[in-house]
Amino acid sequence: MADININEADVELKGFVDVDINPALDLFHEIEVLKKEKNAVVLAHYYQEPDIQDVADYIGDSLGLAQQAAKTSADMIVFAGVHFMAETAKILNPSKKVVLPDLKAGCSLADSAPAAAFKAFKEQHPGHVVISYINCTADIKAMSDIICTSSNAQKIIESVPADQPIIFAPDKNLGAYLIKKTGRDMVLWNGACMVHEIFSQQKILKLKAQHPDAKLIAHPECEEAILQYADYIGSTTQLLKFAVTDAANKFIVATETGILHQMQKDAPGKTFIPAPPDNMCACNDCPHMKLNTLEKLYLCMEYEQPEILMDEQIRLAALKPIQRMLEISKAAGLGG
Repeated sequence: MADININEADVELKGFVDVDINPALDLFHEIEVLKKEKNAVVLAHYYQEPDIQDVADYIGDSLGLAQQAAKTSADMIVFAGVHFMAETAKILNPSKKVVLPDLKAGCSLADSAPAAAFKAFKEQHPGHVVISYINCTADIKAMSDIICTSSNAQKIIESVPADQPIIFAPDKNLGAYLIKKTGRDMVLWNGACMVHEIFSQQKILKLKAQHPDAKLIAHPECEEAILQYADYIGSTTQLLKFAVTDAANKFIVATETGILHQMQKDAPGKTFIPAPPDNMCACNDCPHMKLNTLEKLYLCMEYEQPEILMDEQIRLAALKPIQRMLEISKAAGLGG
């Protein structure tokens, strides 16, 4: 199959390698073969489709994925996630090839902070330390002092002297939650995640009434209208650990539905109900995460495209705040 000529311009236009696959191929087997042949590692976020999670070498949240990307010995990193995640892997591994199944797997939260507008915002608040959530572009990371994830954000903020003013970007909901948790009066950029912003308070309260024995667990990117009813708030990995270890047997889960696959695998005797969004859907999928498919994953490994490339000056500037995050997380004993 690799002797087929792939047009890079076509890949860039479509976002993925568009080649017919023999339907008789066992893609799970073929991907395992390609891992060995190319010394490739597949890193997948919890929000990916179940087939991709099952073929991944590591599944995690943003902190865990960044930590894995920082220490991998693979020659090629296949990132089954969204664009900013693959960018982070490239920032940490300039000499390695980083590929993404679909280049158009973006992020509404990252898109909510355009570089030029954020630069102007930063200039309006001189003397502020910039802590940016990892869900942002390399350009925003390059303008930041420290990167954080939802797993380590509280520790990151608490590592900054109490009298030092802070800009927190780009997620206003996570920022508001952290202001409550830390007592720090941070300046917030007005950004949000489309998935976590559209949960329906009314529908969730109805679900709680229908399932009084269920605990509501929520990601801190959700709005306060949802978080105020949560029995537990945490990062994706923290939600998974809580659901597995808590005594309750039923959970309403307010985050992207991809995590339910791991919850059901790790706690098969428990019931997990996806929290409904404020639309006609019964559950809440990220359309960007779900652009990646097992077929696109196989093709990007076979043809080593689409590849993540980056300006070296931006990469070096973005590397410093990511390294600072990893140092603080390691010192605090935090993992994704």
